[in-house]
Amino acid sequence: MLDAVFLSDQSGPMSTLTNKRILLGVTGGIAAYKSAELIRRLQDQGAEVRVVMTPGAQEFITPLTLQALSGNPVHTALLDPEAEAGMGHIELARWADLLLVAPASADFIARFCQGQGNDLLTTVCLATPAPICIAAAMNQGMWAADATQANLKTLAERNITLFGPASGVQACGDVGLGRMLEVDEIVTATAQQFARGSLTGRRVVITAGPTREAIDPVRYISNHSSGKMGYALAEAARDAGAQVTLITGPTQLAPPERCHLVRVESAQQMYDASVATLGQCELFIAAAAVADYRPATVAEQKLKKTADNDTMNIALVKNPDIVQTIAQSPQRPVTVGFAAETQDVIHYAKGKLQRKNLDLVIANDVSQAGIGFNSDENAVTLVWSDREECLPQSSKTHLARQLIERISQTMTT
Repeated sequence: MLDAVFLSDQSGPMSTLTNKRILLGVTGGIAAYKSAELIRRLQDQGAEVRVVMTPGAQEFITPLTLQALSGNPVHTALLDPEAEAGMGHIELARWADLLLVAPASADFIARFCQGQGNDLLTTVCLATPAPICIAAAMNQGMWAADATQANLKTLAERNITLFGPASGVQACGDVGLGRMLEVDEIVTATAQQFARGSLTGRRVVITAGPTREAIDPVRYISNHSSGKMGYALAEAARDAGAQVTLITGPTQLAPPERCHLVRVESAQQMYDASVATLGQCELFIAAAAVADYRPATVAEQKLKKTADNDTMNIALVKNPDIVQTIAQSPQRPVTVGFAAETQDVIHYAKGKLQRKNLDLVIANDVSQAGIGFNSDENAVTLVWSDREECLPQSSKTHLARQLIERISQTMTT
């Protein structure tokens, strides 16, 4: 559970492709061999890649090759009974953050311009709400043809983005425009289609939910945390471009997509999972409601109620302090804590900030109706060492985006 905390370990500059879903369409042409390297380079920049191939593309490179490189099944047939049972082409269209066709042959461009849906790739192009980019690749005479130029003009009017082509010696021996751009150029152009997020390329760890401290095999001590705030923060950080690891106690929530999920039960397990990220994360947000104490001993069998047993005394011992351990580590990331209080909220938040060596404390009054534990809304006060800021009541999803923006500013100051 504690191994491979992050999905990938990117080196080099932070990429706007982190967490992005790229659907790569490959059409028939000699440049199709470059699609293998293109998949790798997109993945190196943090993107998840799925592939759709036309029949012509399969004459130049095999689906098995691109499946091995992408780590995902390659889609080739519009009328695949197994996929279409779940409307596979529509799901593909919805999945993509961006549809990139590289290489894009003259034939594909013509069919796309006419609005045809006679194969899987053109059908997905018609169905997707995502931006579409095409990297043209064809003979210089085909590129210069009036029909091709008219088709490209039509596509440009439909906000389809054209990458290239480049000029040079072509496979047939001709020289001129029509060569597909080099892979690095296509990757750069693809990245430029996305706005740079405030946490682009950052590695972020977030804890969420309650912990359960066992009394016996049946009973446990816990609290009312739903995990909603931590999960919302994970989604907001992911959308801001971060690589997110979410360490979560037991919740009823669906796991956030494109986040690495580490499930735990007890405070000790959450502590171990959190400490395992030291040296790997740049930002640690402790949103979990961790039990302060646990039973000193856990009964091996269920404790029985008897006629003369009107009370039960359970000795408790302190759990390790997760956020303080992270904040005081030599490998310390920027560390953000939460203070869920029922009185003197700001006073206690300031004390926690100083005592635990935190960069920021997010304080909220869980005694107020309609916010806090189990609610879909919250209102918080951000407490730094030199200032405070109140964020009024709003949905936890909206609030999480505001918090991630403030936290990203804290990381750069």
